[in-house]
Amino acid sequence: MRKRIITQGTQDVIPPDQNWLDLENLAEAELTSEDALHPIESALKPSGGPGWRASEFGPQTVRLLFDKPLRVRRIRLVFQEDEQDRTHEYVLRWSSDGGQSYREIVRQQYNFSSPHNTLEIEDYAVDLVGLTSLELSIVPDISGGHACASVAQLCLA
Repeated sequence: MRKRIITQGTQDVIPPDQNWLDLENLAEAELTSEDALHPIESALKPSGGPGWRASEFGPQTVRLLFDKPLRVRRIRLVFQEDEQDRTHEYVLRWSSDGGQSYREIVRQQYNFSSPHNTLEIEDYAVDLVGLTSLELSIVPDISGGHACASVAQLCLA
């Protein structure tokens, strides 16, 4: 039997062979809050980084406003929580009319529980034609605990 041991980190989570969009140059980000040590730019790079983290507890929103309409076929989200056990919920929505109206792509909850369930990787096949805005809303702890929302990686292709 062939096998290998893999680490449970966010480095190299996203395959380098995908033609990921350069979100830093294609969009403007709107955020409800941001920790200066974990800026949104570090979550938008497939090569990894510390990821984005809110500077405040509670529900948060990350919105990407694209300079021109795009066609997106894949969305990859990575969440990592090593510090506290919690259940988070996120909703991913998209707009083709500059954010006047949104359509839901996915609504999902995930239980983070150390030491085994600390990494959530979601990969969605989509066909979003004329994407002008993508919105990620996160409730970091659905029980109302003091947790900060975070995203390790958010990539589009």
